[in-house]
Amino acid sequence: MLDTAHAHEFAERVWEGEILPALADYIRIPNKSQAFDPQWREHGHMDRAVTLVEGWCRKQPIEGLCVEVHRLPGRAPLILMEIPATPGAGGRGSDSVLLYGHLDKQPEMTGWRQGLSPWEPVREGDKLYGRGGADDGYSAFASLAAIRLLREQRVGHARALVLIETGEESGSPDLPAYIEALAARIGRPSLVVCLDSGCANYDQMWSTTSLRGGVTGTLRVDVLTEGVHSGVASGVVPSSFRVLRRVLSKVEDEATGKVLLGALHVEIPAPRRAQVEAAARALGSEVVDSFPWSVGMGPADPSVVELLLNRTWRPALSVTGVDGMPPLGSAGNVLRPYTAVKLSMRIPPTADPGAATRALKEALEKDPPYGARVEFSGAQGSAGWDAPPLSPWLGAATDDASRAFFGKPAMSLGEGGSIPFMGMLGARFPDAQFLITGVLGPQSNAHGPNEFLHIPTGKRLTCCVASVLAAHFTRT
Repeated sequence: MLDTAHAHEFAERVWEGEILPALADYIRIPNKSQAFDPQWREHGHMDRAVTLVEGWCRKQPIEGLCVEVHRLPGRAPLILMEIPATPGAGGRGSDSVLLYGHLDKQPEMTGWRQGLSPWEPVREGDKLYGRGGADDGYSAFASLAAIRLLREQRVGHARALVLIETGEESGSPDLPAYIEALAARIGRPSLVVCLDSGCANYDQMWSTTSLRGGVTGTLRVDVLTEGVHSGVASGVVPSSFRVLRRVLSKVEDEATGKVLLGALHVEIPAPRRAQVEAAARALGSEVVDSFPWSVGMGPADPSVVELLLNRTWRPALSVTGVDGMPPLGSAGNVLRPYTAVKLSMRIPPTADPGAATRALKEALEKDPPYGARVEFSGAQGSAGWDAPPLSPWLGAATDDASRAFFGKPAMSLGEGGSIPFMGMLGARFPDAQFLITGVLGPQSNAHGPNEFLHIPTGKRLTCCVASVLAAHFTRT
């Protein structure tokens, strides 16, 4: 067992004196993921971020720590760290745990409030603002700090590997190649810890039990080969925007937001529904209050349970980008030739992404209104993930850790986003237990403006991870 008082003191000392200064330097690096910066090699930002994290990790006073940067040809780099089991581990020395994070970032996004920016760290009380601090720059630092805490208290742990990739925000396209290349080094961990997820509040430790998958692509509607004066064409030529609205209505009920395609729905498992009901009781209005609502706006459903089910186990459509529309200041009286939108369709954790992609493409392109040219291109489907049944030791360990360092019991809930790494590791290590957690709580706004890391949660979570690693080592 960890000494709780010492662990709190350790986290305070290491976060304030070492982790937060390094995170501030990390936030200043615009190391956007390769999907958003095709010239990432030439710009060198990713290499700067890797060098920063690598340098900090190499300085950690952990006996036997090995830090390596791997660079497969044509792929973004990956950091792999290995820490041997506690000396004298005996038979436990053959066991291992894998801790995961990433250090690539989402693009800047507009809408940062005055005094904040994506690439300049700003601390305001318990919050550190800036792109990537919470998603997911803190993970490498917190992972090693947790192991360092165990060593400082002379508490045993299994062999640990810390894997930090640089392409998660692009869908982890290079990760399978690295996992294959490093298969012998990684072995078969019995516990996987991922620090890239969220927490429904900052009052207790949250474990993610499922992740939705997704289908993305560009829907384009063409009605003309060039723009025409709207006074001449309107009423004769159907607007591409109106045609697009009709096309989207094939797959989504615009009045309710319900997705109309059966291939994108699954039966929600009873245990997951029970977790949602427990989370709804714990969170109450926080589920709704955590969003920056426009004045007068309200949620999609009055029931907190239904909102959480919508967010974790039901498909949902978002339009995340648009092309073919000029800015308002330069929009003349022209009936535009086309409208194109980027679609993001979240699908349930256990839905077949291939079948969902095919069903979505067929529905959007079939029988186009007025014979317009309708194309859904670049469609990519990614699988979700549903955690294996929780081992009793891990359930007890997370609850003990949450009570020790947050003062409240641990909670579990699915997440609406995706972490490609989890589905990959779940398939590769079907017998492993998974602890998926993180610091992305209410209003932390990963991917959007004003992203922040909640510093007290980062400190407490570091202690919780150390506590779980200790329980993993002594489990029966």
